[in-house]
Order: sequence, then structure tokens, then C-alpha cells
Amino acid sequence: MAGPLSGVKILDMSRVLAGPSCAQLLGDLGADVIKVERPGEGDDTRKWGPPYLKDAAGQETTESAYYLAANRAKRSLALDFTKPEGQAIARRLIAQSDVLIENYKLGTLARYGLGYSDLHGEFPRLVYCSITGFGQTGPYAPRAGYDYLIQAMGGIMSLTGEPRGEPMKVAVAIADLMTGVYSSTAILAALRHRDLTGEGQQIDMALLDVQVAWLANLGQSYLTSGKLPERLGNAHATVVPYQVFPTADGHIVLAVGNDGQFRKFCAFAGAPALAEDPRFASNSNRIRNRAELVPELATLLARQPSAYWIEGLERHGVPCGPINRLDQVFADPQVIARKMTVEMPHPAAGGAPTRLIANPIKLSETPVDYNRAPPMLGEHSAEILGERLGFSAAEIAGLRERGVI
Repeated sequence: MAGPLSGVKILDMSRVLAGPSCAQLLGDLGADVIKVERPGEGDDTRKWGPPYLKDAAGQETTESAYYLAANRAKRSLALDFTKPEGQAIARRLIAQSDVLIENYKLGTLARYGLGYSDLHGEFPRLVYCSITGFGQTGPYAPRAGYDYLIQAMGGIMSLTGEPRGEPMKVAVAIADLMTGVYSSTAILAALRHRDLTGEGQQIDMALLDVQVAWLANLGQSYLTSGKLPERLGNAHATVVPYQVFPTADGHIVLAVGNDGQFRKFCAFAGAPALAEDPRFASNSNRIRNRAELVPELATLLARQPSAYWIEGLERHGVPCGPINRLDQVFADPQVIARKMTVEMPHPAAGGAPTRLIANPIKLSETPVDYNRAPPMLGEHSAEILGERLGFSAAEIAGLRERGVI
């Protein structure tokens, strides 16, 4: 079944995570994505291991888990666009493309005649998505941007971690990933505009902009009150109790979202008087009196094992859950039922099924079609040049000899 983006051709000239995750998402939805990589080197993340995918004999290959996470649904073209022949090939592919995604430092592609201003006049329908750390404008525009740095500069680390501990980053590269999601939305909007008007455009995406945007309620709380939010560890700034609690045999998350749920929790916990106490009867008062309430709840919850609370509170409609390790996540019956992993044959593994994290989008009429495993470096170079540009086998061999592909 053709995906909703079937027929859309994307040239993915990005590396690492923000751009590749954006292109993978669009590829999952049916776009024809060509990933351009440096001959002999490839995407930086190919070397970001271990762990690496193992072959049929159990030996490590050169395909890192990091690379596998963001490069499904693509074909790989190894192309040196710093050479004039490579630039000419890139322009011929751009002529056939709807979208170009790139995340090089400001001005890098322009040095090779592949910047937006170099291409727009010749290819006015092209949607050109530039992803950088700090954007195309502003005093920081020339700087390189990395997720960790952006988490620090964009405020999230000041909000994450224990109150008396050091500022803490999010474990996954969330600024990169969120930029990929925002970029995919922007690309779809630009394609819609192009289809209506015939006009392409440049999309200027910055990791720092995205990080600031997804400060969400905490960022807005500062703008509204002028007060800096404090680090609360696993607690919530504006909902109580909404945090991790120790139990008799581990830890759980208790996520009480309203006063009715709090009353149900107190009744089940054998402490109905807590719900009637004026200090705790409303969420706003529970926030004001957090320091008094939380120790009392901790004492109650520590009396029973995690399963007691999870099963009992579920029956009473009070949100509560385990803190799963990744082995527990992927074995969870809900995760399995939602098919959140997919197996795809990979050439580096001798064609054996490789387990990947699936796309979370569920479309009733045009579901995600998993038809391309993350490619090996240059795996499709000859196929792309022959199919798209009509190069002969001899011409392709010559390009290889000259180090262009």
C-alpha cells in the first residue's frame, strides 16, 4: 500500500540525529528518501558504538545501534559533493527532488554552490530545510550546536535533577529529536504551500529555538510570574502528588491529576482524613503544603509492595505505574500489542531479522510500510545513479575510481 507521502522525493544531506530522524519519519510515511553520505566515512553516527549490529556469525559489523535508530526507510548514496563532479550529481538529484534536508554549519553548502540562495532561482519549487544549532540569523548563527549544549543553554537542564544536585540533562538527545519532529511538520506545511502556489521556500530550524519552545508550561510559568522554577527532581511543579515514591520492594510513580483522584487514593491507602485536611483537600493547597504532605504519603506507600499499589489503584481509577527498565518496556503487553518494535532483514546481519523501534504513528488507511532497513554506506549508489540519472555501469565505475562516489 502506498504511503501518504508516496511520490515525494527527499534528498537527505543531514547527519547525526535531528535531520536523519526527520527524514526517517517522512520515509516511513512513504517518501522516497536518498541519504547522501561521505564516501568511506558516512554519517558520523555509524561509528558511535558499541553496540554494533552483529552478523550471522555473531561478529560485530560497522552498523551502530545509534545509526540504526534514525536511518530506516532510506537509500544510501556515497557522494563527495566537495568535488565538482559530485556537485553536478547533487544538482541533478535536486532537480528531481521535492525536499532537501541539510544540517551543516551555516554557509557550508553555499561553498559548494548548494546553498538555498544558489538553488532557489533554478529550482523554485524546492523545499529546502536547514537544521542548525542556532539558526540562520542571530549572533550565535555561526556556532556549531550539539544537543547537550542546547539542553544546557535552552534551560531544560536548569529544571531537571534533584533540588540539591547538579543540573541534569535528559538521557536521550531530546533537543535533536524534537527538532526532527518540528522539522517534519514544517516540511509538510511547506509542501502544502508549494502544491497550492508552486512556490518552494527555505525552512530555518534551530535546535535552540525548539528547545525554548518545548519549555512549555514551565517556560510560560516564568513568563507569567517572573519567578524561576526550581528543580524538583521527580516531583511536578504544579500537581501534587505527582512523583516517584518508594514502596516496600521498589519504586512507583503516583500521578494524581485531580482532587477526586486524591480522595480515592487516600481511601484506598487507609488514610481518608488526609483528603479532608484543609491543607491537602485541593491541589493548590497540596502545592503550598507539599513539604508536609509528601513525607506522610511516603510513609503510607512504603508499607506495601509496588504490585499492591499498582493493581489496587488501577481498580480505583488512580493513575499509578511501575518504573520499567528497557527490557521491561519492550516486554510490556501494551507495547507489544501496539507493535512498537519491527523486524527488518539487514544485509550486514546476513539478511537476518534486525529488531528496530517502530514508528508510533497509526494511520487507518495508509499505515507505515517498513520496506527499507537502515542502509549500509553507499549501498544504493549504483542503483540511484542508474535509475535516477541514467549513468551507465562504466560511468559509475569511473566515478568510484575518482573518489566521487
